[in-house]
Amino acid sequence: MDITERFLNYTKFDTQSDEDSLTVPSTAKQLVFAEYLKKELEREGLDDVEMDDKGYIYATLKANTKDDVPTIGFISHYDTSPDCPGTDIKPRIVAHYDGGDITLREGIVMTTEKNPELLQHVGEDLIVTDGTTLLGADDKAGIAEIVQAMVYLQEHKDIKHGKIRVAFNPDEETGRGASHFDIERFDCEWAYTMDGGDVGELEFENFNAASAKISIKGVSVHPGYAKGKMVNANALAVEFARMLPDDQTPETTEGYQGFYHLQGITSDTGQARMSYLIRDFDRNHFEERKRFIQKCAEQMNDKYGEGTVECVVSDQYYNMKEKIDPQMHVIDLVLKAMQETGVAPRVNPIRGGTDGAQLSYRGLPCPNIFAGGINFHGPFEFVPVQSMEKAMQVIVKICELVGKYNG
Repeated sequence: MDITERFLNYTKFDTQSDEDSLTVPSTAKQLVFAEYLKKELEREGLDDVEMDDKGYIYATLKANTKDDVPTIGFISHYDTSPDCPGTDIKPRIVAHYDGGDITLREGIVMTTEKNPELLQHVGEDLIVTDGTTLLGADDKAGIAEIVQAMVYLQEHKDIKHGKIRVAFNPDEETGRGASHFDIERFDCEWAYTMDGGDVGELEFENFNAASAKISIKGVSVHPGYAKGKMVNANALAVEFARMLPDDQTPETTEGYQGFYHLQGITSDTGQARMSYLIRDFDRNHFEERKRFIQKCAEQMNDKYGEGTVECVVSDQYYNMKEKIDPQMHVIDLVLKAMQETGVAPRVNPIRGGTDGAQLSYRGLPCPNIFAGGINFHGPFEFVPVQSMEKAMQVIVKICELVGKYNG
């Protein structure tokens, strides 16, 4: 099985996670794919394949060298984002992309004007959606690359490598993917998540992240007799949203700029619920943002009465940079692997997060390497086959370099 077929098989599974769920994994359908993946690892000859009761999968490619080299790992998540439909995905391969707009289906066109990234992949084979769902390259492309690399290493025994651990987990898109990851069981000196974007991306800086859940209590009264009685939770939600700066949203920021993101809102006259993401690279600014959104809730309560607005802020993950900086050999190996496989490195901050951020804070240094997908979490998501192949080659080369590693 080649990497394309492997990835296309993965897209058949609906694995969307649910940030409002309290179960682990957050959706039962993730376990259906996890069982499939576990059996695939066994078929492909990996050892110590196991899946725990929460859907975390661990496996080993045994060392083929007697040298004392570090045990390293590769990690990807199998859930897909709840931000866009993920059921009944219909992937299609645009062979030898010619550089023009791509009609995904009647009335839905992916244009180069709005998606200039397309032009970086002229002549390549692009896997696209039909414009009604996401694709799931985030992060099933990463899984396909890791599995394919392990198969390649077994088929090319001349490449000497140490013990390699792989792991696949649920619920990364909810920010809880690493929460139940068993680092002791994984037993690596360091690892890499294959969860980045376009070719060459290497990331070891990420947002500090928190969520804010806003609950607003209104008073519902017949509108014809509402004077002096109604408190319209819809209007209060709008008022709350306007208290946050217009120029600090995802659509107005880039680079190292942080933001507040209104991720979801449900409301009627009697009550409203708002879900915000809070992001910033700088830890001090991050703490200031959390205090500010709570202050907004306090001001609303001062105006409309105590208990009208409740704001619950919960940290999700932190910037991994401070944990990676003391161990830059982990990064140097990737840069060398990219150089030797003809990939130009693009070291950028992650305007988001990966499971590697939490894992790094828990003692497992875990930077993020490109998986090749572009336009994640939306119907214009695509992944070039050649990008997945390059990512697979980088994994293989890292394993080879670590097999020669002398610290």
